[in-house]
Amino acid sequence: MAIQGPIPIGFDQVFPHGCYLVGQVEQVKDFDASANGRTVYAKDKTTGEPVWQVPVMDGDPTVKASQKTVAVKLLSSAEPVPPPGVAGVPITPVEFVGMTVTPYVSQSGRLAYSIRAVGMRPPRTKQTPATKETAA
Repeated sequence: MAIQGPIPIGFDQVFPHGCYLVGQVEQVKDFDASANGRTVYAKDKTTGEPVWQVPVMDGDPTVKASQKTVAVKLLSSAEPVPPPGVAGVPITPVEFVGMTVTPYVSQSGRLAYSIRAVGMRPPRTKQTPATKETAA
């Protein structure tokens, strides 16, 4: 099979209704390498970059409540900085760049996906196409 490893995918394909940060950026621990009170942090097997993760809530209103929050892993040599929040709002809209998805079979035997990105930024504003009334 020609597809091997992470599959490149666009943000709008994964989160067509947007997504929102609901937690802090944390460096991912390598539980297999950590021992005797010594913490070892995970590195991406392909790039060697440290792996960080952030929990996000999917903006899709049809997603079940139990599936609304997912972790997006970020590959970055420095701790990724979230976009600035909106005053008075407890969640921050975010868009991820350089996304990939890797399907795998979870411990329960179900198909699951690991979502990775190389960066995050404030969401782009969507451009609406010009109508006949506005195009004149």
